[in-house]
Amino acid sequence: MEKDFNKWNTLKKEIEKTGTSLIIKEKEIWWTNVGLNIWTESCWKWKGFRRPILVLKKLSHENYIAIPLSTKIKTWTWFENYSIDWIQYTALLYQIKMINIKRFYVKESKMNTEKFITIKKRLKQLLNL
Repeated sequence: MEKDFNKWNTLKKEIEKTGTSLIIKEKEIWWTNVGLNIWTESCWKWKGFRRPILVLKKLSHENYIAIPLSTKIKTWTWFENYSIDWIQYTALLYQIKMINIKRFYVKESKMNTEKFITIKKRLKQLLNL
């Protein structure tokens, strides 16, 4: 797949200019403008360079720790599969990242507490914390 970095850079400049008054909470799943990344890093999935993410932790009103999600089911120690509203997701634990509030686009749903705790435990094991 040919990546259009120029198109992403144009959109990124527009995102940078926007203001936001969103309220974002842990356990929520949001579509975000993650853009284009290099090689095997998770990047956009849908029009507008968007991908769903799971909000793991709020760092400040503007910054959050998030885990990118995929609808391709994967199995290995750095993935965690689950379903919500009949949609299968895989949390890409090894792709954990800090994300700014300006990248958030639209809230999709909220993960149940039990699965959220499981994901946090799996992430802790993966990072050897």
